[in-house]
Amino acid sequence: MSLDKESGWGKSIPVPSVQEIVRNDSQNVPERFVKDHEDRPTEDSFFHSDFPNIPIIDFSLLIKGDAEQLNKLDFACKELGFFQIVNHRVAEEVLSNVRAAVARFFDLSLEEKKKYSMVENDIQGYGQLFVVSEEQKLDWNDMLFLITSPIEYRNMKYWPLGLPGFKKAVEEYSIEVQKVMEELLASLSVLMGMDKNGLKRLHGVMKQSMRMNYYPPCSQPDLVLGLSLHSDVGTLTVILQDGDITGLQVKYEGKWIPVKPIPDSLVVNIADVTEVWSNGMYKSSEHRAVTNANKARMSIATFLYPEDEAEISPVESMMQDRPRMYRNVKQIDYARHRLGKKLDGKANINSLKLEKRA
Repeated sequence: MSLDKESGWGKSIPVPSVQEIVRNDSQNVPERFVKDHEDRPTEDSFFHSDFPNIPIIDFSLLIKGDAEQLNKLDFACKELGFFQIVNHRVAEEVLSNVRAAVARFFDLSLEEKKKYSMVENDIQGYGQLFVVSEEQKLDWNDMLFLITSPIEYRNMKYWPLGLPGFKKAVEEYSIEVQKVMEELLASLSVLMGMDKNGLKRLHGVMKQSMRMNYYPPCSQPDLVLGLSLHSDVGTLTVILQDGDITGLQVKYEGKWIPVKPIPDSLVVNIADVTEVWSNGMYKSSEHRAVTNANKARMSIATFLYPEDEAEISPVESMMQDRPRMYRNVKQIDYARHRLGKKLDGKANINSLKLEKRA
């Protein structure tokens, strides 16, 4: 995200609150939310082979350099770009407090939530991102997007400071998840042939943002998507899921693998910048969120980014045994390019490839 709060980060057209649509009429799905046939979450698109579930990594062993966990991490990043971590040292109280804080925000009246609505030329606030035209099909979610770190880059007008405990809960979770991200970067740096601070140095001033998602139930979940197919624009993403509702899916060989929640685990995925740094060795996988007919679902996605002026290009150690696959791009230019478009799979990172490869 930009260091300058007013720098012009693309803009998203205001859209109706899905939560309010469901409150007013829970049986009908407005046409604007009905996805084209090829984008709908049909049952036959799910992945039913013997491929293992999303890899589970013991974070407490990983940070000690355990070879088995490092190998698991390497496999997960090469094959799927997704994994879950357990024993991550983020206290259960911190997780429950941030979940409760986000739930309280979405329990506010629409009039109250609208006080934090996105404004033109800003990506922070309440609403939806990546809506660039009135004709565009919409996702079945509402969200609150905040820059969380460094503190001086926050825009507090989007923070519901009148909501008891919200700021404290988000700050505590932000600090703890940042520690997790930095430890993961250290392990990835070693796997990529650098010293453990290699990726941290490439970031410069690390930046963090948070997307708090609310997916209302949908009477016809086979017609909509909670969040469209996409890959993430930054370095790493850490997702705190609802404890018992599966909604996140990862694309693998043209099929979809559901990411089944493990209580108090964290889901981690590789994002576009790390794919470029690894010269394509690690995958920024396409993923999406689906809905269900019976129960609302929430998730909190925390994104890590390099500083705006950071140069994104494959690191030398990842080009020794494979040709260079991506051109250089400045972080600020890449992010702006992405934020000015609708979600469209991996179109953004594919534009950085030097040539088409099978």
